[in-house]
Amino acid sequence: MINTIITGSGSYVPENEVENTNFIENPFCFDDGRRIQNTNAEVIEKFKDITGITARRYVNDNQSCSEIAFIAAERAIKDAKVDPETIDMIIVAHNFGDVIKGSNQTDIVPSIASRVKHQLGIKNPFCVPYDIIFGCPGWVQGMIQAHMFMQAGEIKTCLIIGAEVLSRVVDPFDRDTMIFADGAGATILEAKEETSKRGILSHATVSHTQDEKDYLKIGESFNRFGGDGTKYIKMKGHKIYQYSLTEVPLAMKYCLDKIDMNLEEIDKILIHQANEKMDEAIVTRLYRAFGLKKVPEHVMPMIIERLGNSSVATVPTLYDMIMKNQLPKHQISEGNHLLFASVGAGMNINCIVYKV
Repeated sequence: MINTIITGSGSYVPENEVENTNFIENPFCFDDGRRIQNTNAEVIEKFKDITGITARRYVNDNQSCSEIAFIAAERAIKDAKVDPETIDMIIVAHNFGDVIKGSNQTDIVPSIASRVKHQLGIKNPFCVPYDIIFGCPGWVQGMIQAHMFMQAGEIKTCLIIGAEVLSRVVDPFDRDTMIFADGAGATILEAKEETSKRGILSHATVSHTQDEKDYLKIGESFNRFGGDGTKYIKMKGHKIYQYSLTEVPLAMKYCLDKIDMNLEEIDKILIHQANEKMDEAIVTRLYRAFGLKKVPEHVMPMIIERLGNSSVATVPTLYDMIMKNQLPKHQISEGNHLLFASVGAGMNINCIVYKV
C-alpha cells in the first residue's frame, strides 16, 4: 500500500515578542466607531481570560510572508534529509500574501509558493508550486490535497507550508488586533510503499458559506471618524465561537468514524490555536460525543499563550515544536495516533487522523 508520511518538519517563530501591555494605548472602538468605555487595562485583562493569550510574535519590518515561509521550508527540508530537486509539489497556505510594511496592498503575483521555490533554488521544472486560500485551515487542507495526489500516484514528495503575517492587516481600533500573530510552519510529506498502514489514515473537510461567509472577512476600520479607507481583517468572535463549538466536534467525529476509530485511541489532538477556551470547549464536546466524560491530561498541547494566533501556521508550528522537543510535557512517539483539526474563514473546517 502507499502510505503518506510526514518525514520532516520546520517552523519559524518571529523574534519580536509583543506583550499585551503594548496595546495599553490603543484607541479601541466598537464596530460603529464608539469608543469602548472600559479602560484598556480592563479590556486586555478580559481578553487574556478568554483567549489565553499574553503575548504574540511579529516579524521584523523587512520580512514578508514568502520570506518566513522559505525559512520554515528550508528547515523542514533539512529535517527530512531530502534533495530539494526531488520535490514534486510545493503548496503554500496563506490568506494575505506579501504585505509590505506601511502598505495596504496584498502581493500574490507570482504566487507565494513560486517565490519559495525560487528562494530554495529549485530548478526542476516539474516541481509545481501553488497557493491555497482557505482561511486558518489552509495548511491542513494542503496536507489533504498532497495526500490525494500521492494516493493517485501523481507525486511522491510534497512540501506543505502555512505562513502568515497578520500584523500587517490588523486594525489598531479593533480589540481583535490582539489575537493575531505572525509565523510559519512546514512539513515534507512523502509517499512510501509499505506493508502496514500508517501516516494519513482519514481526512474530512466541511464548509458552510451561507450566513457564515462573513464571520471572518476584510472590512473597514472601526475608526469611523478619520479612517483612510484601508481595510483590515475582521471577525465576529461570538458567532465564530458558537459555530466552532457546534460544527468542529461533528467534523472531527466524522473523520474518526470514517475508519471506525474510537477517540480513546487518539494520543494527541493538534488543533488550530485560535482561542484557548474555545479549543478546550471543542475538545470537551468531542469527548462527550464519544460518551467520554473526561478529557485526558496533556492530550491537547497549546502554544497560543506566548505565540498568539498565526492562522495557517499554528498547527504545523505546534507539530514541529513537539517533534523538536520544545514542549516538555508533550511527546510524539512511533505508533501514536494524532488528530489534526482546524477551523477558519469560509467558514471551513478540516481534520486528519494520522498514525506516526
